[in-house]
Amino acid sequence: MSIVDPAATPRPDENPNTATDPRGHHVEAAPTEAVDARDTGAMDVRGAGGDDAASRPVAVTPRRRIVARVVTTLAAVLVLVTFTLPNRPWQLEPGAFLRIPLEALLLAALLLALPGRPRRVVAALAGGLLGLVAVVKVGDLGFYSSLGRPFDLVLDWSLLDEAFTFVAESIGRPGAIAIALGVGLLLLAVPLLTALSTVRLSGLLTRHRTGSTRAVATLVVVWAVLAAFGVRIVPAMPLADTNATILVQEHAAEVRDRLYDRQVFADEVGVDPFRDVPADQLLTGLRDKNVIIAFVESYGRDAVTDAEFAAIPRMLDESAGRLATAGFATRSGFLTSPTIGGASWLAHATLLSGLWVDNNQRYRNLLATDRFTLGDAFQRASWRTVGVMPAVNQAWPEGAFYGYEQFYSGPDLDYQGPKFAFAPMPDQFAIHRFHERELAGPRDRPVMAELALVSSHSPWTKVPSLVDWDTIDDGEVFRRGIIGTPTAQARTGYRHSISYTLRTLISYVETYGDDDTVLVFVGDHQPAPVVTGENPSHDVPIHIVTRDQAVLQRTNDWGWQDGLTPDPNAPVWPMNEFRDRFLTAFGPTGSRPQAQPR
Repeated sequence: MSIVDPAATPRPDENPNTATDPRGHHVEAAPTEAVDARDTGAMDVRGAGGDDAASRPVAVTPRRRIVARVVTTLAAVLVLVTFTLPNRPWQLEPGAFLRIPLEALLLAALLLALPGRPRRVVAALAGGLLGLVAVVKVGDLGFYSSLGRPFDLVLDWSLLDEAFTFVAESIGRPGAIAIALGVGLLLLAVPLLTALSTVRLSGLLTRHRTGSTRAVATLVVVWAVLAAFGVRIVPAMPLADTNATILVQEHAAEVRDRLYDRQVFADEVGVDPFRDVPADQLLTGLRDKNVIIAFVESYGRDAVTDAEFAAIPRMLDESAGRLATAGFATRSGFLTSPTIGGASWLAHATLLSGLWVDNNQRYRNLLATDRFTLGDAFQRASWRTVGVMPAVNQAWPEGAFYGYEQFYSGPDLDYQGPKFAFAPMPDQFAIHRFHERELAGPRDRPVMAELALVSSHSPWTKVPSLVDWDTIDDGEVFRRGIIGTPTAQARTGYRHSISYTLRTLISYVETYGDDDTVLVFVGDHQPAPVVTGENPSHDVPIHIVTRDQAVLQRTNDWGWQDGLTPDPNAPVWPMNEFRDRFLTAFGPTGSRPQAQPR
């Protein structure tokens, strides 16, 4: 006789697959589709991802089960992609997403060790932070693509307004507003989606605790082996990945550096050997000369060294020959710009102030000082100082900081012709209007001018043609001869635009240059990496053109090369050294005064 526990034997009325007929007999009923919500990844009534205790059975249709599995799969893909997404555009290859992120393994181990509610809280917080890391990665991708550097968490928020203005100028304000709204929604959606996805996956881990634990332990061992042997599919990206940790460390270090940099920069501003030099000892080697310092937008080293742009150095060589025939001498070298791809104002500030200004914090702090700029030096030495900024369309208080007596913004130049992509007017028109108002008529003293030329500004889709200087008038003539380049052909458009601006400057010297003309033209920065490729140098060409050999002789110790095409071995200075070298070379003794700190 066997002994059976009555509690272990289900009664007929406890069997979910039985029913009672009208005569009271128990009969087998058709099975129903009843499953635990945890088996499908569906959410029960107590919260996302289920709990460690049994959940209330929920009837699930095949369609619902498929949808649940698809959602879980998408959540896993989103989390994995977020972990493995590179933050540099040249690393965006399929192999980059096949890495094993150590942070994901550690997070999975932590979630497996936690009970229900704490697990969900940790999963939500970790997922939200992961989403923020993804946002920073996308920011880095955008900044590397346009400015050749990562996103600055402290300073670059102010550039959003500049970015909006650039897009609005390029495609129109409605399109810019639509893009801005889309980006804003994306910034909100990513952390939310990664948080929900992590919570959902945490429930999946605990429902299959044994298998999940074994899988995580196995992957940790695999990760260690891959790390030990440095295995990689994509160059510079090991399969044993710690990308998220490195990213956080790099940006945290950058934030720390920014906080300390304010005092460092203040100390640099306080040391200036030229601040107290008397007027009669400034720029004596340029007396009675009209000095023009022209910044050429996006004119970088690649324009004169990249084989695809060989037409540019050929044109410069031919132009130097023509200028020599007309009695002008030319010399060229390189400067290292503090920026790349954009933020031209940083290059202007660096060259004119003699300080390294490579971010907006330094720029704003500089403007709050009384730093002695090149414009101040010329003004103290009795030059009329002029600034010409055709892309500025509103009040520009920086003009007073740079020491300009007269400032011309875009509207001040009265241009009536067509717009060219970002540039509101052709460079030839801006130069013509400056010459007409400042140099063509009688004057009681020489002129020093800074010109910011913008026809070579991205997106390089519309480039004007050079016209006869006598036909310019109000600019309507530029409606003829427009060179159009599709957006996809950035390098071709870039070549056309740089050639146009350089030919314009050379044509100006050939047409209006005289014995009192000294032209210095320099690139502000290299173009965006879409033109230069990854990791470009920050070097930009710089040239001096004059008919006065005595002026050129003062630059002999600079080591610059004759002509308008510096070769790859030409001298390279940091751009912030130009002010001091320039004031030294054209001072009365040719030697730099002693700095007196405040």
